Amino acid sequence: MKIIKSDLQAIAVEPKQYPKDDLPEIAFAGRSNVGKSSFINSMINRTNLARTSGKPGKTRTINFYIINDDFRFVDLPGYGYAIASKKEIEKWGQIIEKYLTSRENIKEVLQIVDIRHEPTDQDLMMYNWIKTFGYKGIVIATKADKISKGSWQKNLGIIRKKLGVGDSRLIIPYSSTDKTNKDKIWALLEDIL
Repeated sequence: MKIIKSDLQAIAVEPKQYPKDDLPEIAFAGRSNVGKSSFINSMINRTNLARTSGKPGKTRTINFYIINDDFRFVDLPGYGYAIASKKEIEKWGQIIEKYLTSRENIKEVLQIVDIRHEPTDQDLMMYNWIKTFGYKGIVIATKADKISKGSWQKNLGIIRKKLGVGDSRLIIPYSSTDKTNKDKIWALLEDIL
């Protein structure tokens, strides 16, 4: 995929703030601090369109990025941030749920996890939710450059087992630093779009 242009199109917490057209959307869900923003930036060859932060839990809105005027990447609020209040966590959950249950533009929801860590119970809940709504259950395992290539299969096996992923080809190791598997993921996304 050749990225000619990409921009932040909308920031939303409720449906009336969503873009009003019918462009297809690929949404990304993941815990705080798994590298969702870095993943989005590296996929569209930008350094800081999606804001990365040293402070986990920073994305508290749904951010719509329009790409080539043809489709959107949608960055959902990170879940599972321990320091946030219970009330705040519930609010983020409602923002995510409202988008996922009401938006007809969604073509696929990809789950982002950190390859170095076993998915949490919240990751499992999100994965089951994604599958329940008829999406493929594609998992991007980021930060692959942080462990040796020899450890990938073991770590991917742990992710697969915890989430109950039926097809191991649906878990793709990725590195925002060296762009490992970028072409493979774009090929997958182009098929979906």
